[in-house]
Amino acid sequence: MRKKIITGNWKMNADKNEAVSLVNGLLEKYGELNLSENKIVVIAPPFPYIHYISSVFIKHPYFFAGAQNCSEYEKGAYTGEVSAKIIASLDVKYVIIGHSERRQYFRETDEILLQKIYRAQKEKLIPIFCCGESLESREAGDHFTFIKKQLDDCVFHLTEEEFGNIVIAYEPIWAIGTGKTASPEQAQEVHQFIRQQIKEKYSESTAEQTTILYGGSVTAKNASELFAEKDIDGGLVGGASLKADEFAAIIKA
Repeated sequence: MRKKIITGNWKMNADKNEAVSLVNGLLEKYGELNLSENKIVVIAPPFPYIHYISSVFIKHPYFFAGAQNCSEYEKGAYTGEVSAKIIASLDVKYVIIGHSERRQYFRETDEILLQKIYRAQKEKLIPIFCCGESLESREAGDHFTFIKKQLDDCVFHLTEEEFGNIVIAYEPIWAIGTGKTASPEQAQEVHQFIRQQIKEKYSESTAEQTTILYGGSVTAKNASELFAEKDIDGGLVGGASLKADEFAAIIKA
């Protein structure tokens, strides 16, 4: 049974007081969320809050801290970078790798992302690898080719065993922070395509065990329809994860 995961990506938001308030607001609703070993929540805050969140979550099974990024370097004189080893030492379990904002604003290539995945897995972190097409690609009808190239050029370099320890997140770039959401049918079509690519590259069992999340303007209003689709195993949630009530509603969905 593959894991259902709801990940909250706070991005560069929330000051200290807001972060504490948000975490407390979520923990107050913990008993309502019906979490289990196969239905978990990951919170990826800005780096300064990771240790606080991971230490609070120790007492709350099925809540996990995640990082929004990690360095492709192991250690050394890389001012401003945070290594996978440092992240893992803070009881963090997950790390987002390849978000379109990292690709766009920080020019991260598939080669760099693959190195980050190797660093993360060496430290027993679980990468959440993001892929998704641009608006131009979607309108041209070549979104499947776009996504296949992202998979081929990065995560499909992993062995089947290595690939078994990652999560995929499909995030159409045109739906991130825009208020536009892929319809449940559009999202399911791409999730099914990704799962088929995994099957062809590795095996049917690996494809069936891989958790594939949807991200892109997920809200409490559209979450139920999206998550009802066969191949959508949860969400990578941006803005809505900054509101405790709305994020809790998405988790319940």
